[in-house]
Formats: sequence, structure tokens, C-alpha cells
Amino acid sequence: MPRAIVYDRTKTVVRRHVAPGKAVPLHPEAVAFAGHYDFDIDVLAAYRPTGKGRVERQVAIVRDHVLAGRGFASLEEMDSAFTAWVPLRRKRVHSTHGEVIGHRAARDHSALHPIPVSPYLVTQRHLRHVGKDCLVAFDASLYSVPARKVRHRQLVEIRATADTISLHATSIDAATTGNLADGTLLAVHPRATTRGQRVVDETHWDGLPDGHTRAVTTSIEDDDHDGKVIPLRPNTAPEQSWPRSLEALLTRTAAAQIKVEHRPLSVYEQLTGTGPSRTTALPQTKDHR
Repeated sequence: MPRAIVYDRTKTVVRRHVAPGKAVPLHPEAVAFAGHYDFDIDVLAAYRPTGKGRVERQVAIVRDHVLAGRGFASLEEMDSAFTAWVPLRRKRVHSTHGEVIGHRAARDHSALHPIPVSPYLVTQRHLRHVGKDCLVAFDASLYSVPARKVRHRQLVEIRATADTISLHATSIDAATTGNLADGTLLAVHPRATTRGQRVVDETHWDGLPDGHTRAVTTSIEDDDHDGKVIPLRPNTAPEQSWPRSLEALLTRTAAAQIKVEHRPLSVYEQLTGTGPSRTTALPQTKDHR
């Protein structure tokens, strides 16, 4: 790979056009691609048709010296003609830099650095928050991340392909937690095939609270405890727990032990005047006319 590659102002590299002298905003995917292969992006200045003249000139050279006036029955025949022409071309002296083309090409190749072993994968990139249960929502499905490497509401980056979902910590979070040596990758899952799926690696639960320190309170009605609230730990033996869970739920606080007087509904109807209507006899009066 070269140290720098010159690009036109194409939309796949430049997010928007700016005035001359201003910093050119680059597309995030192009920046990630350049970072993976370790080269710099050099955006060609506007209105500079000759900025890449040497590159575009090669098309005309091949067309004039290999293709012009010839017909080919197959792609293989065309490749053979090009392969036979390349040694002849490399023996010539270049008109611009004055060197033998083959010698200059060998020196240029020695200056290139090797290509990474793993290819760059074009992915959809999204930012999501981690839930309390270490699950991250994406595309109406949930994916797990290791509990010991994240925190609640942490922002993680999702890189989605057609088959896989990879979750990465942001560079700031990786530096804070000291995981830069391990990279930003948190988890890789197969992509859910239907909406509403939970794609979970159970080893990611390690580090979540399991509830063994949570106290549960209930109250009893016997002579030994006088109805006091007795805390029951989860490690209480089953035979020592309340046999009727509904009763324990209803009597879990001391306030539930306060006795309330029971009155018939007619008392409340009488107080509010909402009882059945009664017909009252009107007093009879004499007509003195």
C-alpha cells in the first residue's frame, strides 16, 4: 500500500464541498478504510483536471498501443497481448521524470508497505447504549456484551454486515477501562434472522448481580415473633419459607397487620346519601277556599 492516495471529490470520500482553503470533511467509511490499510487521503483540489494526469494518461497509452487496430476473440487473448506489451513498455525512458520505467517501478514497489492480512469489511455503523442487563438493541433484536467490560448506558458502536453483528467500545471508553491492548471489540454475534430475537452469549452474564445479597421481608403471625417483620434471605431453606407465597406477599409489611374495622355498605350509603331512593309521604293540607 502507498503512504497516500489522491482522490477526486467523490461522494464516497467527501461528505460535502467546501470553499478553497477550508478543511474537507471526509466520509467516515472512507476514513475507516484508510485507517485499516494505513494510508492518508489526499483530496484533489477543486477545478484541477490535471491533478491526476499521469494516472489517467495510462488509459490512453494502453488503448493506443495494445487495443488500437486489433480484435480479440476472448478476454484471455486480450490479457496475453497486454502481458506481452508490458516488458516493451518498461524498457522505455519516461518523458516526464527521465528514468527507465522498469527501474522507477521497482523503486516505487520497494517503498510500498504490505497489505493487512484481514481485509476491510464495509459495514453499517450505529451507536447504541448498553442496558442494565448488558444487552444492546439493534434492528428490533437484542445482542449481549460482556458485563465486566461495559457499564450501564455506555455508548458502543455496532458494525453490522449481512451475516454478523460486532459490537465495539469507543476509543474513549477503551482508554478509560484500559482495554486498548485488546482492541475495541467486545463481542461478535450472528445477525438475527427475525425481529425480536435475543442473541446472547451466556458467558457475558459473568459480573452481573445475581441477587444473593438482596433481602426479602415478610411478616408472620405467631406467638414467638408477635407479628414483627422478619427478613428472609434467599438462602433460607424451602421448608422454613412461607408455604403460601400469596399470603407472604400480602403480609410482607407491618402496615398490613393493622386491623381495619369492617362496616356494612349501608353505613357509607347513609353518610353519602347515595342509597336507594325512598318515597317520603307529604303532609296533607286542607283547602280553605
